[in-house]
Amino acid sequence: MRFDPNTPVVVGVGQVSNLPHSEGEGSLADRPEPIGLMVEAVEAAIEDCDGVCPGGAAPAGRALTGRAESLRVANPLSWHYANPGDLVAEALGIEPAQVMVTTTGGNNPQRMVNATALAIGRGELDVAVLVGADCVYTQAAARRHPDRPVLPWTVQPADTGPALTFGTDRRGSTDAEEERGLDLPIHTFPLFENALRAEAGRSLEGHRLHIGSLWSRFSEVAAGNPHAWLREARTADEVATASAANRMIDYPYTKLLTANMQVDQGAAVILCSASAAEAAGVPRDRWIFPLAGADTEDHWFLSHRADFHSSPAIRLGGSSALSLAGVTIDQVAHLDLYSCFPSAVQIAAAELGLPDDDPARPLTVTGGLTFGGGPGNNYGTHALAAMVGTLRADPGSLGLATGLGWYMSTHSIGIFGTDPGPPPGTGPDAARLPDGTVVESAGGFSWADPQAAVGGLPQCSPDADAQGEVTVETYSVAYGREGSPERAVVACRTPEGRRAWANVTEPDHLAVLVTEEGCGRLGTLRADGEIDLR
Repeated sequence: MRFDPNTPVVVGVGQVSNLPHSEGEGSLADRPEPIGLMVEAVEAAIEDCDGVCPGGAAPAGRALTGRAESLRVANPLSWHYANPGDLVAEALGIEPAQVMVTTTGGNNPQRMVNATALAIGRGELDVAVLVGADCVYTQAAARRHPDRPVLPWTVQPADTGPALTFGTDRRGSTDAEEERGLDLPIHTFPLFENALRAEAGRSLEGHRLHIGSLWSRFSEVAAGNPHAWLREARTADEVATASAANRMIDYPYTKLLTANMQVDQGAAVILCSASAAEAAGVPRDRWIFPLAGADTEDHWFLSHRADFHSSPAIRLGGSSALSLAGVTIDQVAHLDLYSCFPSAVQIAAAELGLPDDDPARPLTVTGGLTFGGGPGNNYGTHALAAMVGTLRADPGSLGLATGLGWYMSTHSIGIFGTDPGPPPGTGPDAARLPDGTVVESAGGFSWADPQAAVGGLPQCSPDADAQGEVTVETYSVAYGREGSPERAVVACRTPEGRRAWANVTEPDHLAVLVTEEGCGRLGTLRADGEIDLR
């Protein structure tokens, strides 16, 4: 089959999971730092370009990487590097003309794939390497260790030139939201979860079992993933029942229902043009084609969301990407929905038209951020690496992956296949896209930005000074390490329909929120920001 020589293809992927040593084996100071895992991941991707290659020579992969024009790095959270891309390039012995580093956001790896595929399709790039790694496990273990070992990780000179920045560098919360405690994902995503339960009409116990079953299925996928951090299948009760080993973090999330950041993991992807892959001699069965993608944002701040159980951005972004690929969601065989928390998966599945309990079509190819591992900004690279392997094993199939940044704020979607997209001049019908959607197509890859349609949808008006009668919309209840609820953040609606934020610290009221349905309950919002529930 002949196609545009600028057609973008994924030709190599690599993953590394540096699991904890057995007790008494090795020292924390000897464990690799993030840069080391990035280099290992790229080396694995180099070898993957050639498939099984005796002795690790990988001539095709090394030829491609040696001529890489762009090195694009998901910024690690466990260590600050002035320019991590320079260190990776130096270790690999390559000299890319361009080095990029992402901002914070789990959407950035997929967004970077979309941007890279477009650049290759337009002929602006021929070969690019995308990589990331984080070592939060080692960093946290060093802090907990009684000897407080110093990790000998690289500190670059003060005059190190910065890399180009990729992504949106924007705070995730307003002052009013942060004042009430919406400062971390673990305090924010329960707002979506409790709203989903109320919208579905489930009891507290019924919903606990629902998300436990969902996450149990994710653990089963991780059990078969050689790169997963936690490789033991768990039952729904094991996942969703609080215990000494699985404490409640923020209702209704136990530890095993949250993203597992304490991992040491790295992943890399080599993207190039079809002509570069052919010239290097990459076997055709290694090629995976990015077919279509979309990037968009929900109303950015939580205060402005129309509700907490939907995502118009995923709905319109997903439908746009599927339209550009010329397929329906029923034709997509393999999925990886960004899975920092169960609410993220449930919302994405609903917006894409997927059941969240289909045993024949799991919603993850890795096991998700709890069991597969949640290495900071770089989970999406692991998702794509796993998706590439899954697609290669199922010729003719399609895969869809999503990325998510901040608090269900920004979203990236990619559709991939073992076969190329439509030839030039026979691309997708733009009439099927939401009004105002920006579309770019090059080299058989198409990308959509339906932000005009998303931004035009209704949004809520905040009221930071609200007092008096309010209705509880949803809530998040943070627990202390001893196992008792300590503080709730409550999203309220005023009689005028505006959104206000409140706290609950009174023990009896906290107990109500974790034993009875709190959504829809009436209360009185006081001047000090506390709400008295009725």
